Amino acid sequence: MTGMTHAMLKGSNVPLDAMAVRAVLRWTPGAGVPDVDASALLLGQDGRVRSDEDFVFYNQPRHPSGLVRRLPKKRIAEHLTDTVEADLAALDPSVDQVVLAASSDGDSFQHVRDLRILLYDAALADSEPLAVFDVKPETGEETAIICGELYRRGEGWKFRAVAQGYPTGLVGLATDFGISVDEAEAAAEPSAQPRPEPSEPPAGPAYGYPQPAPAPQPGYGYPQPATAPQPGYGYPQPATAPPPAYGYPQPAAAAAYAPDPNFRLPPMGPQFVRP
Repeated sequence: MTGMTHAMLKGSNVPLDAMAVRAVLRWTPGAGVPDVDASALLLGQDGRVRSDEDFVFYNQPRHPSGLVRRLPKKRIAEHLTDTVEADLAALDPSVDQVVLAASSDGDSFQHVRDLRILLYDAALADSEPLAVFDVKPETGEETAIICGELYRRGEGWKFRAVAQGYPTGLVGLATDFGISVDEAEAAAEPSAQPRPEPSEPPAGPAYGYPQPAPAPQPGYGYPQPATAPQPGYGYPQPATAPPPAYGYPQPAAAAAYAPDPNFRLPPMGPQFVRP
C-alpha cells in the first residue's frame, strides 16, 4: 500500500500492510474553534477495554505496554495536529481493536473546521498517507467522535472509517467502552439534602415575627400587663405582697438584728502559714 492513498467514505475499510501506524488528527484553528484532542481505546473481543489502562488520552498519554502512545500537538502550515501511534504487530493478542477518537474542548464539533484523520506508516518518516478520511459530525452537537477503528482481520489489520458522534463528550465515549469515569458517577448521584415541601409548616416562629397571641411576650422596657404585674427593676415593691429582691435576706423580727453579747473577733495574724 505504500505510495497509494485511500480516500475513505464513512463505513468503508481498507487492509493495512504497515504493522505500526501513525494516526494524525488535523483541523484548522481559528476564532471560536474549540481545541481538539486525540485518544485511543484498546478493546478486547467483547468490544470493551480490559482495564482503565487501555484508555490513552491527554491525562494518560502512554499505554503501560508502550505500544500505543499520544504524541505532542504540532502546527503544520495553517493546521493543528494531534497524533496517536500504535505498534499493531506487537500488541497482545487479547487486543482485538484500537478505537481512534477525537474530543472537542469548550464547544461542539459543529465549530471545528476541516477535521480529518490521516493514517501513515509509522516506519516511514516522509511518505504519503495510507488513508484519509474527512470526519463530519452528523448533528453538530457532538463533543466526541470515533473517527476510525484499527481492527484485526485474520493475521492482519484493517482500518475502518467510522465518524460516530457522542454529545456526552469524552466521558460518554469512554464509559460506553467500559472505562470507569468518576465524573459520570458523581453526576448521577442525587442531592443528599432534599428541599422541604412548600406546604410543610415551619418548625418554629421565624426570627423577627410576632409571637402567637395566646402567649404574648412583653416588649423590653414597656409596662407589664395589669393582670400579673412584674416589678420594674430598681422600683419599690408593691406594699400588698412585696417579693424579696434577688440575693437579699428575708424579712425578720427586729430582735434578729440585736448584737450577740458573746461575739468576739478572731485573732489577727498569718492564718495560712504552715506551722
